[in-house]
Amino acid sequence: MNHYHITSEEQYRKAYKESVKNPADFWSDIATNFKWRKKWDSVLEYDFSIPEIAWFKGAQLNITENCIDRHLPERGTKTALLFEPNNPNEPAQHITYQELHDKVCQMANVLKQKGVKKGDRICLYLPMIPELAIAILACARIGAIHSVVFAGFSAVALAARINDSNCSIVITSDGAFRGNKTINLKEIVDKALQECKSVRTVLLVNRINNNCSITDGRDEWLQPLLDTAETSCVPEIMNAEDPLFILYTSGSTGTPKGMVHTTAGYMVYSAFTFKNVFQYEEDDVYWCTADIGWITGHSYIVYGPLANGATSVLFEGVPSYPDYGRFWEIVQKHAVTLFYTAPTAIRALAKQGKEWTEKYNLSSLKTLGSVGEPINEEAWEWYDDHVGKNRCPIVDTWWQTETGGILISSLAGVTKQIPTFATLPMPGIQPCLMDDNGTEISFWKAEGRLCIKFPWPSIARTIWGNHERYKNTYFTAYTNTYFTGDGALRDADGNYRITGRVDDVVIVSGHNLGTAPIEDAINEHPMVAESALVGFPHDIKGNALYGFVTLKGGEGTAALKKEINALISEKIGPIAKLDKIQFTSGLPKTRSGKIMRRILRKIATNEIDALGDISTLLNPEVVEQIISEKK
Repeated sequence: MNHYHITSEEQYRKAYKESVKNPADFWSDIATNFKWRKKWDSVLEYDFSIPEIAWFKGAQLNITENCIDRHLPERGTKTALLFEPNNPNEPAQHITYQELHDKVCQMANVLKQKGVKKGDRICLYLPMIPELAIAILACARIGAIHSVVFAGFSAVALAARINDSNCSIVITSDGAFRGNKTINLKEIVDKALQECKSVRTVLLVNRINNNCSITDGRDEWLQPLLDTAETSCVPEIMNAEDPLFILYTSGSTGTPKGMVHTTAGYMVYSAFTFKNVFQYEEDDVYWCTADIGWITGHSYIVYGPLANGATSVLFEGVPSYPDYGRFWEIVQKHAVTLFYTAPTAIRALAKQGKEWTEKYNLSSLKTLGSVGEPINEEAWEWYDDHVGKNRCPIVDTWWQTETGGILISSLAGVTKQIPTFATLPMPGIQPCLMDDNGTEISFWKAEGRLCIKFPWPSIARTIWGNHERYKNTYFTAYTNTYFTGDGALRDADGNYRITGRVDDVVIVSGHNLGTAPIEDAINEHPMVAESALVGFPHDIKGNALYGFVTLKGGEGTAALKKEINALISEKIGPIAKLDKIQFTSGLPKTRSGKIMRRILRKIATNEIDALGDISTLLNPEVVEQIISEKK
């Protein structure tokens, strides 16, 4: 039986059982739904102790043939990408599968003219415009490895990512529209490239008609090159385990981690999960509001939907421009049926009241989704009542940049949904909970550290250029097990609820922010001696950042707080700015000199009674001082 589309709870149970009992047969069966140039020799070979993982070894394919070419006979005139611009007065663009094919081939041919070969790394630093999706697919067409950097990152952060993977070409735009603002992306790229020796070419999309500087011999406007490029490009035949893309995610320490996703397994898993979690059907109009700069956009705006021949909406703007009805106006305008957004957006819109959702016709909606962080019950209820009108299932999806696709979620209208719970694992996913001693918790109702016992097709294979870090980060905490970095609880029926990060990563508005790089940026300020960051609850963002900052001398002023946030913006990006800064005379430390962030978290969240024994600290008096000075 082919389990590619699971439509009943009984089918889910059967598929899940089979996927655990005979994983090779199960995934081989799913993989037959795609176009292969050569079939695999083995479905799975892995060893978590090294760690090495290979899916569909020996197989050959090109992912763009599966996302575009194979749909042309039946869906050539169907809308593949539906672009909704930032300005509601600018007309939407319907790009059909045939048009997408031609545009991807033209972009691929331009890259080939620029000397791009299989395995070369291309950095994409673009707003949410069609050219971003087209450039991604063009890279995949010719076997180049794309590295998309979210266009909200600073020049310093962009340069670090370009240098880490040695990108030869940057594709960017003259600027970006964001609500009522414009952002000069070219200026950020120019600044970044002062630190990048590997980049030989910058290809520029004209989006905002910005009269930007052009560096002769390096910068070229993209459109004239596309206008003369051929609309056919023979796809590069890729091996199953060839890298498809690198995507950077914040680590709890040091530099960002360039997660490497490979071709075949990622394709199969992102397509399979898209189909089943959202219960996608042929005439659906699907809209994921994420930015393609994050994994959600890669898997569930570009690859997953297109591999299923879906219509995927690409939105350039923000939910608050020109007013707080924008999301719902777009749903009405395009008769969106499947809608996938973040709890941060839901909370921000809920705060504006129900009149915005009542102003528009949302009857087209069939499925609602949530991604980026666990959704709180209040936001879940508002989403259910005012957007779904109590008739749309809500899928609360848990997954990570490293996992490539959704690992735990209900299937819309098929399996049971429970507010605040991600619920059950997808077929092929074998989660477990570990206790503080590193032992698996064998009974159902429990809380612990969430791990996965068995590989799935879209697991990241390594960290670019640093396999040792990949091993140490994900596979050394527990033997032969992938450690997610998240805590979770499990109910008596095996449903999982994610309780948050257990490492020094804070999820702010759905973005994973490692505290160490932000602390490094703060500590560069000449007045700062040291700093420590923790997360604290925030009504809209879910979590916000609280900084405890010790000065070398001088006074902690409001102006200094602004300078610290400006430094963070410059080094990392505005998304990492602190909501609260408290200047302290010192930080609580162990006798070995380690900052006790656990205590700072309790102070930030006003859990003063739960500090535990602080007498063993090197400087327990500092804790009292910090508490007394907390505003």
